[in-house]
Amino acid sequence: MSPTPARPRLGAWQVVWWFGFVSLAADMVYEGARSMYGPLLAALGASGLVVGLVTGAGEAVALVLRLVFGPVADRTGRYWSLTIVGYGLTAVCVPLLWFAPRIGAAGLAFAIVMILLERLGKAVRSPSKSALLAHVAGAVGRGRGFGVHKALDQIGAFAGPLVVAAVVAGASIWAGMAVLAIPGAIAMLLLIVLCLRVPDPSVYDPSAPAPAAPGERRGWWSDVVGADLPPVFFRYAFACALTTGALVTFGIIGYHLTVDGLVPVAAVPLVYAGAMAVEAVAALVVGSLYDRTGARILFVVPVLVALVPALALGGSFALVLVGVAVWGFAHGVQDSTIKAAVADLVPAQRRATAYGVFAGIQGVLAIAGGAGAGWLYDRSLPALVVAVVISQLLALALLATTLKR
Repeated sequence: MSPTPARPRLGAWQVVWWFGFVSLAADMVYEGARSMYGPLLAALGASGLVVGLVTGAGEAVALVLRLVFGPVADRTGRYWSLTIVGYGLTAVCVPLLWFAPRIGAAGLAFAIVMILLERLGKAVRSPSKSALLAHVAGAVGRGRGFGVHKALDQIGAFAGPLVVAAVVAGASIWAGMAVLAIPGAIAMLLLIVLCLRVPDPSVYDPSAPAPAAPGERRGWWSDVVGADLPPVFFRYAFACALTTGALVTFGIIGYHLTVDGLVPVAAVPLVYAGAMAVEAVAALVVGSLYDRTGARILFVVPVLVALVPALALGGSFALVLVGVAVWGFAHGVQDSTIKAAVADLVPAQRRATAYGVFAGIQGVLAIAGGAGAGWLYDRSLPALVVAVVISQLLALALLATTLKR
């Protein structure tokens, strides 16, 4: 007979908010840095292709390696440990970018390594954090739970670039990276306190089954490829991956703003902050609609993604701002409500694995999309626009077929 779960020390909504505050502080760190990756790499001598490759590879690392860390979480049950380690990588690697221009010719390589390690932190923590949050959000409505978490997350994503913009305007890009050590330390403190107060978030999810016994586990490779996940999950994952891969990274948008002289370098984080504000609104609005209408609301994502290149990479600043707003809305839905749907498609004890597989499929297309966008940006913007539109027509068709089934 299994022991009676301990009574939660916090209400479900309180835990959702705690997770949100952790993400708020952490997003100040990595979104503050991400807002400057294009200008930062350009300052170190990178071309448009290199910026596209690095930012695309960064997203791929953050996504594909969840194929490893999702099954690790489900096999070991160390959801909190992996979450803490992942956030720790981000909190350390971003401030270290301060050293990049101080080490001469190795600066560009060092910056690339730090960017990829920061993204590795995302891969380590995300399946575990999403599985923990899915338990708690199940008690309040997963669309709303993930939406509120994402909205708090985006407050940090809005504030971080503003802080960086202020520091860059008064000092340098590199000082802007160093100051992000402060919110990084706050995120780690909040996370550890939350872990101590809520060691087992599954107590909020009465439908969560007990973990599988060791003898019932599949082989490692079966876990990595999600052999026991339902077919509808894979159709849904591939449809969403097409939208992720085709959504040009902000690294490319920031690079465009800088090299075309549309805004001063110090203003690039302000543009990014605006996108983060739009993301927060998108997460709340679409998350609430998801709980009411179901996954049909996700049809908006391919439409938005198809509009981004023609707008965000345009020749006027006003057009770019519209494109950045569309980019932010699409990104907000991709990073919140799409995850809520994953939790509804798979068994609770397989969620971390499912989030890992889902992200891995996204990551494969993210690196191809990042490199392809950078290559096409250097050669033909109309070709980039057409390629994205074609991919999103395919995504719409696949999503329609998936949701019908």
